[in-house]
Amino acid sequence: QPLHSAPAIAPVPRRRRASTDLLRLLPYLGPYRGRWGAMLLTAFAGLGVTVAIPLMTKAVIDGPVRHQDQHGLWVLGSAALGLGLLEAVLWFIRRWLGARATMGVEADIRKELYARLQILPMSFHRQWQSGQLLSRVMNDLGTIRQFLGFGLLFLVLNSIQIVVVTAILLAMYWPLGVVVLASVVPVSVTVFRFERQFSRLSRLAQDQSGHVATHVEESALGLRVIKSFGREDYVYQRFDERATALYDAEVGKVAVSARFWTLLEVIPNLTLILVLGFGAYAVGHDLVTMGTLVAFITMMLSLVWPIASLGFLLSMMQESMTAADRVAEIFDAPVDITDGPATSVPRGGHLELRDVGFRFPDAAPDDWALRHVSVTVEPGQTLALVGATGSGKSVLAALFSRLYDVTSGAILRDGRDIRELSLPALRTAVATAFEDPTLFSMSVAENLALAERDKNPRRDFVAQLFPDLVARRSQAAGTLSGGQQQMVSVARALLNDNRVLLVDEPTKGLAPKIVQEVSDAL
Repeated sequence: QPLHSAPAIAPVPRRRRASTDLLRLLPYLGPYRGRWGAMLLTAFAGLGVTVAIPLMTKAVIDGPVRHQDQHGLWVLGSAALGLGLLEAVLWFIRRWLGARATMGVEADIRKELYARLQILPMSFHRQWQSGQLLSRVMNDLGTIRQFLGFGLLFLVLNSIQIVVVTAILLAMYWPLGVVVLASVVPVSVTVFRFERQFSRLSRLAQDQSGHVATHVEESALGLRVIKSFGREDYVYQRFDERATALYDAEVGKVAVSARFWTLLEVIPNLTLILVLGFGAYAVGHDLVTMGTLVAFITMMLSLVWPIASLGFLLSMMQESMTAADRVAEIFDAPVDITDGPATSVPRGGHLELRDVGFRFPDAAPDDWALRHVSVTVEPGQTLALVGATGSGKSVLAALFSRLYDVTSGAILRDGRDIRELSLPALRTAVATAFEDPTLFSMSVAENLALAERDKNPRRDFVAQLFPDLVARRSQAAGTLSGGQQQMVSVARALLNDNRVLLVDEPTKGLAPKIVQEVSDAL
């Protein structure tokens, strides 16, 4: 569950614009609307102070400075200093409130995204690289947070500042105001020209980042195999290819941004030159006062950052929209294995397979992993499945806990189709020790505790069967031999006090003495 009751993202038809995906994340701001409201108030107050300071400068020059009023100069100067300090305080408050709100939003989305990954079927995880999922959970959500906390606010504030300041400049002296207003047109053209190109390169770079993360993860997990075959150079070459592709994509983004920023830097500087020239002429002919010209130039300079930052902010928005599109791909992935209405599982333990068939979703129509499997297992009975490699033994074991759903036929538990049972109820009623044991970065005891919801009589039994293993407090992953990892997997299945126990190659890698003990225990 997310930190707050944020609404789940509703699936929408693809394809669509990435901006749609970003808008779908905005409801997550709801639990933090108080902080967002306060942040907006301080932001607009800070904008008002920013606009007021040049007007104060005009009042100082045309008033106390022009009339040599020392007392008035101290009063207005102190007021200007106070406005500067107030602007700094408002800046700090806005940043603090924005950071708290956006980090909360990021945490909420990340938790719900992780929860979504837990309920997505194995067919989804078979098709996705783990590095791509990691990139979305970490990097993409961080990109979205940065835009919501910084880019979005400044994009709104800077747009408002451009409109307000331009209107004030037109009111001060409209000929010069027209010059400033005309400079906004080429900026807008530049923005729209480079938007689509940068968006495409941004998506490419984020996808390449996922490929690099996948390669690093797989290399770390398979380091023993890599070293044993002496293939470090080969693995490095493959990494170098992926890293180079990421580098090329990032350089492409920089090239687009460089052209973008160059135009956005040149245009304001040319506008400043024109304003200085026409302004000097206007002051020389008493068309405007010196204070008005200084205030005009000061205000116009205050537009340099909002106009120039449009490139940076719009680039950030494009990256955020691309990230939102990648995150939405996970939320939109179909869940083809859903809960049944029954929340309790019969305790009888009678199993029946009726003409069970299974075909992987991406397989050819006639490529069946299982076909026409029918068998009945009574409570207390043991069924051994023997077959050639690839005959579907492990696939069949995965069907009992609905890691996959049968393509045809049905699996019944005490006469009830297991698809009528809720997934939590079903999966807590079936214990499985898989052929390839998976251990997590925690102690052996913590790995065993994954299967034990409440203390049960089997804990003492498992402790007697594997006394040395259960007593270990070191990290399990990476420190145990293959046989020891298999023992932990079997022990974990035994601790799950259920009526159905599935073990896939339970004695693989075990010493002969341990094989006999495990077989007797099973």
